Amino acid sequence: MQYVTFGRSGLRVSRLTLGAMTFGAGSGVWASIAGLGREQATALTRIAIERGVNLIDTADAYSQGASEKAVGEVLHDLHLDESQMLVATKVRLRTGSGPNQVGLSRSHIIRSVETSLERIGRSHIDLLQLHDRDALTPIDETLRALDDLVTQGKVRHIGVCNFTASELERVNAITSLAHWAKVTSNQVHYSMASRDIEHEVAPVARDHGMALMIWSPLAGGYLSGKYTANGGEPAKGRRTNLNFPPIDPVLADPIVHELRIVAEELRSTPAQVALAWLLGRKEVTTVIVGASNEAQLIANLQAEELELPPEQRARLDKVSQPKVPYPQWMQLFHDKDRL
Repeated sequence: MQYVTFGRSGLRVSRLTLGAMTFGAGSGVWASIAGLGREQATALTRIAIERGVNLIDTADAYSQGASEKAVGEVLHDLHLDESQMLVATKVRLRTGSGPNQVGLSRSHIIRSVETSLERIGRSHIDLLQLHDRDALTPIDETLRALDDLVTQGKVRHIGVCNFTASELERVNAITSLAHWAKVTSNQVHYSMASRDIEHEVAPVARDHGMALMIWSPLAGGYLSGKYTANGGEPAKGRRTNLNFPPIDPVLADPIVHELRIVAEELRSTPAQVALAWLLGRKEVTTVIVGASNEAQLIANLQAEELELPPEQRARLDKVSQPKVPYPQWMQLFHDKDRL
């Protein structure tokens, strides 16, 4: 397993991160996403540890807190301290029915962190992430609360998720002027079927030394090819009832077709090729991989060993090339004599 520096911090993290969204049993949407019990979650984490993974990602909202609790149980059962497994969790989504049990107010953040620490069973969180922006709470209130948690030692590093380029610029400006804890990372959706971050988010993250963590690198399993007919009936799974992240088959199916061809050439699988493509992108710090069983996790982790030859990478780049939005296409037109 390769390790890289996590943004502008001293942390070294594995190129692949273990996603714990499938840990625990929840209701509602989580009933079709999660469901792994303590024994299963422990088995998956043991496999990840044996292959060098040193970061696990969860959230207070996953399965109504059951995911964090499962992570805590796994850490206990495998006797894993922070030198062996770092823990990243999140705050922002609804954790109860009350009017203040959602969002990024100082009240909700601090209460949620205290609850997360109890579930995980540690004295601190290695990476606390804002699950998304909060349209109702002033961002300076949020950032000050995060800085206090870092000062108190309850949080080591802070990150965000799903932030736009302008939001990254704003939080960087505020924390710099106030001398508060800096935002270390942005967790974003990025895959061959969704390359939107390349236009603005990734360049801004690079300019400010922010790590990029990738969620749903297989587009909810679509890039594995199991939901696309290939001489037979498409497989049934989470995507059967939940199109998330959203996929347009007209755009995604040609990508899956090329993934199958490249996978056959490299004696690999479409999922491994799609993950290897991501790991070869300069924008990417670490890719979050989850699994519902041991075989699936082992296969996903093997993608870290797969290096795509230039020819195959070029073909995958071409088939997944997104339409360049304005004003980027105009800027590229004028850059011809400057680059």
